[in-house]
Amino acid sequence: MPEGDTLFNTALTLRPALLGESLTAVNIRSRGMYRLRVGDTVRSVEAVGKFLEIVVERGLALRTHLHMTGVWHLYEQGERWRRPRHLARAVLETESHVAVCFAAPTVEVGPAADDRLAHLGPDLCHADVDLDAVLERVAGSDPSTEIAEVLLDQRLAAGIGNVYKNEVLWACEVSPFQPLADVDEPTRRRLYETAAEQLQSNLGRWKRQTHPKGLAVYNRAGQGCYRCLGRIRTIEHGDIGRRTWWCADCQT
Repeated sequence: MPEGDTLFNTALTLRPALLGESLTAVNIRSRGMYRLRVGDTVRSVEAVGKFLEIVVERGLALRTHLHMTGVWHLYEQGERWRRPRHLARAVLETESHVAVCFAAPTVEVGPAADDRLAHLGPDLCHADVDLDAVLERVAGSDPSTEIAEVLLDQRLAAGIGNVYKNEVLWACEVSPFQPLADVDEPTRRRLYETAAEQLQSNLGRWKRQTHPKGLAVYNRAGQGCYRCLGRIRTIEHGDIGRRTWWCADCQT
């Protein structure tokens, strides 16, 4: 599932192949008046929360959000693609490489200087993330919102997706269903500190690990809790029915 670390690692993979290179072919399926074109030189490849932003010298940016289904692949010229071509939403070619974004629901091109991503909170993948700024945003949130939904709100802090939501709550022994009003300030800080630590510790690798045995609760329904030996439970909840995993015995 693409989260902040996924986008960071994707940028890390694409950057050496694209940065400073001139595009030799461009095929982007997006709406709007702006277009990247052959001859554009790539100026930057950056992860911004759960977005990937590729900026060219003309001041335009290709922005993709992978949601649940999208993925970027990097191929050498002539290499066989590992996914069907009809799923490609964006294709950027250089003399030596082909970068392909498959099945991303959000693909758009616009001015790099616009404020399209200004709504995002501080990025937890950054070592210098301002947690005080995060907590200030959290303090202004609806106090009746369940803490699991608060953690997913990218306007408060960028980078946490459903995997880390579950892992962070387990690590801090907090119930996913606890309303924000019942979560004190020290616990809020500990949640976001843990999220930043987990995300940053997984930068540069594709197999996530938040516990010595891998993941503590995510996708482990019915198995034993690594802390108290209780059973991991799961349920769909929240505004869009995301699945939550937790231990009802020690996350109270």
